[in-house]
Amino acid sequence: MTQREAPVAERVALRQAQGPVSAQGPGVAYRHTTPLDPQAQLVLRDLEREYDARYGNLFGEPASVEIARYPADAFSAPGGTFLLLEVDGAPVSAGAFMTIDATTVEFKRMWTHADHRGRGLAKLALAELEAEARRRGFARVVLSTGPRQPEAVRLYLATGYTPLFDPAQDAEQIVIHHFEKELS
Repeated sequence: MTQREAPVAERVALRQAQGPVSAQGPGVAYRHTTPLDPQAQLVLRDLEREYDARYGNLFGEPASVEIARYPADAFSAPGGTFLLLEVDGAPVSAGAFMTIDATTVEFKRMWTHADHRGRGLAKLALAELEAEARRRGFARVVLSTGPRQPEAVRLYLATGYTPLFDPAQDAEQIVIHHFEKELS
């Protein structure tokens, strides 16, 4: 069986064994799509599973309610996007944005496949979302994450996002962690 014929999971595992993924690496691509894309649907199902595992009933509703809160067109061009960072055609990281007003977008649905965490993929996806927002003329990003996602808080702090909360306070007391960033 050739590498091309190998199942997607095997190709991703093979690519992972070949070393770190970068935006310029072989088999690596950014793809702007919509939440209705079959690969985006896989991402959203895994994101729902992840949120339910982390949060249970903390917010009084299952993750599916939050994920379905916005219509697909909110994350579709021209006002939004659903980004897939793919390795050999398989999504390994993702994120989306939707328009808040004429100058502001909100980033949502940040995700990295569990087998690929700790490799900087979320940072690549975040940078591409910022670049796409700038290309579309937006000047500001807002986003939020929850108290049980410390890796997301670290990512946003490390990439220049301003916390709209006291980072010294207990994460469970803060509950929703809001951030903003001016795009230059």
